[in-house]
Amino acid sequence: MSFGDTSAFQDGITTSSLNVKDRITVIGSGNWGSVAARLIAINTRTSPLFHDEVRIWVFEEILPSGEKLTNAINKYKENKKYLPGVNLGPNVVADPDIRSAVKDATMLVFVTPHQFIEGICKDLKGKIKPSVKGISLIKGMEVKESGVTLISNKIRKSLGIECSVLMGANIANEIAEEMFSEATVGYKGNKTIAQKWVQLFSTPYFSVTAVPDVEGVEICGTLKNVVAIAAGLVDGLGMGSNTKAAIMRIGLKEMRYLARLLFPTVNDTTFFESCGVADLITTCLGGRNRKVAEAFARNGGKLSFDELEAKMLNGQKLQGVSTARELSLLLNSKGWEDSFPLFTTVHAIATGKVPPTAIVEYSEHVPDELPPKSRKIYLSLQSGL
Repeated sequence: MSFGDTSAFQDGITTSSLNVKDRITVIGSGNWGSVAARLIAINTRTSPLFHDEVRIWVFEEILPSGEKLTNAINKYKENKKYLPGVNLGPNVVADPDIRSAVKDATMLVFVTPHQFIEGICKDLKGKIKPSVKGISLIKGMEVKESGVTLISNKIRKSLGIECSVLMGANIANEIAEEMFSEATVGYKGNKTIAQKWVQLFSTPYFSVTAVPDVEGVEICGTLKNVVAIAAGLVDGLGMGSNTKAAIMRIGLKEMRYLARLLFPTVNDTTFFESCGVADLITTCLGGRNRKVAEAFARNGGKLSFDELEAKMLNGQKLQGVSTARELSLLLNSKGWEDSFPLFTTVHAIATGKVPPTAIVEYSEHVPDELPPKSRKIYLSLQSGL
């Protein structure tokens, strides 16, 4: 099978299902949301499974020209703020009213900063049918005293719909330029829907595979941003490739350990998919988290991450710092800080408690005391890595 060939994924899609075309709405119009809409628009123009129009919900903004972002997208078929110079496709229609945007949709693609998903779900609750299928491209999680909720689970519980995830080594601008990339769909139960998501996103330059592990795929996509902050700090400190490789290895180990602690059903093989080690490598070599963390270390922490985000990202959000904060809450509530020195140190640096140099000053150690189940998982991971 050639790269991007989706023919092998259509076995579970019956001929009768072709009679009803799915309508797609992308919820979010930032950099990655715009690229996702472009990928989808390519496939909806040619596939009998989908209605050709792709609607995209836009959080309305005014461009420097004085024109509304929504109007500009519909007029020029280009997101001049978040993806300038890239044609989204003639069948992409922007809508600033989220309820209007999802009114006829049967498949929803969620791709916003994770901080906004709660408000979005409140707006959509009761406005969509239970038969609607969702997929989350959102990195992040919600941490409360009661535990961790992944974004896909929040969507699933809030809206009462099935929700898969798509994560991978996906720097949006490179995909927009049609450089070859991969991604992983994580699904639970319904393989036929997973196959449909694969066909919706796959192109000759964007190869998508599906695995039955929603939690594993999603937590990889979430935690790798924290490791990317650490990698960027190493770059900003002028450390070499050896140091960066060590940070990435330690980060992967902590990702795997925490994933198994929180979700024991996570499959080890998921870490070798695009959503796992490939995404970690890509994010630590490029991407906004690494870039901003490098600038933070270069100026010795004199400018905060919030200030650098505003200065460097043109309205985009820095997910690694907010995820590190949420991880800190989780680790503190469980007494697990010593088990995750890298995650703990990234948060301490981001909040100004320790200098950027602390990223290479901690030492790894097996925690003296963990609950029996946690210690068993930890020791099994130690023997496996």
